Amino acid sequence: MPDSAQTPIVERFVLGPFETNCYVVSAPGSDSCWIVDAGYGPDAMIERIRERGQRVGAVVLTHAHADHIAGLDEIIGAFPGVPVFLHPSERAWLRDPELNLSGFAGTPLVCDAEATGELSDGQALELLGATWRVLHTPGHSPGGVTLVLESVGESGAHVAFVGDTLFAGSIGRSDFPTSDEAALHRSIRERLYTLDEDTTALPGHGPPTTIGREKRSNPFVRS
Repeated sequence: MPDSAQTPIVERFVLGPFETNCYVVSAPGSDSCWIVDAGYGPDAMIERIRERGQRVGAVVLTHAHADHIAGLDEIIGAFPGVPVFLHPSERAWLRDPELNLSGFAGTPLVCDAEATGELSDGQALELLGATWRVLHTPGHSPGGVTLVLESVGESGAHVAFVGDTLFAGSIGRSDFPTSDEAALHRSIRERLYTLDEDTTALPGHGPPTTIGREKRSNPFVRS
């Protein structure tokens, strides 16, 4: 498949009261897509996929805090049978308001949907000829993962979905009961900062950034 056909199309949807970035990933001319994270109120994302006549191949969750899973049941209701991928350490969080933090906000969230697939460190996921590598990046949560687009040739884009591990000029919170500040810093330094500096980092909140920019100027974790 030509490199141009493998270069991903990524559309961002900012959903819910926490302005969670959720993404639809596809390739030019494709009738298939992925959804990365499922925030509150996913109607606009669902409608866009339907307008395009696309088939949802998978829902991939960077982690299972409430603002990243609250729309999961609506998405599965709209696209029945779609597999849901999640790190196994957070599988139970879909049905546990204390673990997914919705209970602390006073609006307990219990998903009917289950994770039907697992994400493990080093795992390769295929989408229309492009390979995405899973990096386990714990700290913000124990099962946080990053999805990195493997090289698709010289014209290929360098893209990483980093969840709530790294933000533009900031990092994920580490003051939650299941967070680990030391692990978060290790994930950023040893996993994310070792990626190509021109990699576009697509976070769970806020604008995109690049790995190189954060290595040079992030005030919380320097390379």
